[in-house]
Formats: sequence, structure tokens, C-alpha cells
Amino acid sequence: MKNTYWITTVLISLFLLWSAYTYLFSKTTIAGIKELGFPDHFRIQLGILKVLAVLILLIPQIPIQYKEWAYSGVVLFFITAIVAHTAHKDPFIITLINIVLIGITLTSNYYLHKLTH
Repeated sequence: MKNTYWITTVLISLFLLWSAYTYLFSKTTIAGIKELGFPDHFRIQLGILKVLAVLILLIPQIPIQYKEWAYSGVVLFFITAIVAHTAHKDPFIITLINIVLIGITLTSNYYLHKLTH
């Protein structure tokens, strides 16, 4: 149970860190986000929020209520990505990847509650 929690939490955290990095520093990603119709300040905001979510999820001493908000924000990010990429008529694989990431996030959240109750 503990292993499943940490594996899923680390997987989501690694994805979020990679995503935040690309949002802030990758010219290709920056251009892609603009092409999806999002303003530049939104890209920067999301990059910073992803890093904050990782810190909240990985630091055990942070209260569970804050972790819940982080999980909610992460899932909302994935849902927003699905909507944006679908509206942009991007390949379905992008939606599928986001659905898998939602599943991993929900699994992490589920096992967090199993460990704390």
C-alpha cells in the first residue's frame, strides 16, 4: 500500500516537474500553448503551480487538506488539457495520456487516504 502511494505520487510529481520545466523554458511548448489559445501569463502561472503542487504532494508534513487542494488542481490541469487539445483537434493519444495521468493522480490520492486512516 505504501509502495503504491509513493510510486504513483513520484510518477505524477516527475511528470509535473517535467511539464513545468517545458512550460517555462521550452520554446516548442511555449509556442504550442500559444497555439492552443492560452495567454503567456497563464503558461507561467501553471508552471509555478505545478512546482508548488509537487512540493505539497511530496512533503509528508504538509497537512492532508493542502494535499487535497493540490490533487484537485492537478486533476483540473489534466481536464483542461483534454478540453484544450480536443478543441484544437489534436490526436486522441494526448487525451488518452491525460486520462492515464488522471488515473495515476486519483490512485495516489486514494492510497494517501488509505495510509492516513
